[in-house]
Amino acid sequence: MTHVNEDTVAAGAPEVDWDAEARAFDDQPDHGLRDPRTRAAWAARLRSWLPGGPADVLDLGCGTGSLSLLAAEQGHRVTGVDSSPAMVERARAKLAGWHAVVLHGEAAAPPVGEQRFDVVLVRHVLWALPEPHRALRRWRDLLRPGGRFVLVEGVWGRLHPVGVPAARLTELLAPLSTDARVERLTDDPLLWGRAVEDERYAVVATV
Repeated sequence: MTHVNEDTVAAGAPEVDWDAEARAFDDQPDHGLRDPRTRAAWAARLRSWLPGGPADVLDLGCGTGSLSLLAAEQGHRVTGVDSSPAMVERARAKLAGWHAVVLHGEAAAPPVGEQRFDVVLVRHVLWALPEPHRALRRWRDLLRPGGRFVLVEGVWGRLHPVGVPAARLTELLAPLSTDARVERLTDDPLLWGRAVEDERYAVVATV
């Protein structure tokens, strides 16, 4: 999934070439999930956030498909969407043989037609969208009744922080969901491959 690159944030770059980022994207511990401990930590979190039985999961900004693969391994039917052709290519290779499809398109307007889902899963994407409130409303329309958002976000950078604070995201979700549970992720270094101090969290919200 398309994530913030902390070096890019620190440099204050207004645009990111995600096709170029794709080449080394999985080198980040929480992107490629190559360390078995990091992979297991994300798998456990995902299992607690997703429905217990097989569900239709829409992974927006899926990047190279690491979370999509975990969801597929847990028995879910996954549709990944990413705006970077290079990311899509890598995600398709990673998900080959699983009950999953990866589409090229914008996370804010997924190219899924009339298809509806049980879960909209988004990790580190809202921070990069110019109108997150509009994206959330669009994603709400893609959920079946009783479906849920699983949104992993945060705030990064010291001099010029970027991101979406948890309080702001729950405010945006209030008119779209019946409840929103915030789970702090800052204190779990296994998720990131190192200790972090910035704000990192997940929101699970039922519609």
